[in-house]
Amino acid sequence: MASNAGAPLKSYYERHIFFCLNERKNGEECCAQHRAQEGFDRCKMQIKAAGLAGPGQVRVNKAGCLDRCAAGPVAVVYPEAVWYTYVDDHDIDEIVESHLKNGKVVARLLIPASLGR
Repeated sequence: MASNAGAPLKSYYERHIFFCLNERKNGEECCAQHRAQEGFDRCKMQIKAAGLAGPGQVRVNKAGCLDRCAAGPVAVVYPEAVWYTYVDDHDIDEIVESHLKNGKVVARLLIPASLGR
């Protein structure tokens, strides 16, 4: 078995973006009430259209509750652990173009670190 000691490990995907699609049945605030599915669908479509989908590139994933409900809807990009909120297609397009394609964080859409559930 070959040793890769000291060599950085390459992730299967360069970046992951997870969209909270949680829906609370008890009437509590949740991302599903704020067009989260539409944001996920738009992001997935934009990533595919840009040729950014697949191994070594970007993976768009659904997630359950990410426990940042007060900022909803939310998405998080890894490996950078950058938390975003968004309100429309323009916001999703900007996240795709700026962060997922070019590695530049979209500061205006960041969720404050202190904002949780």
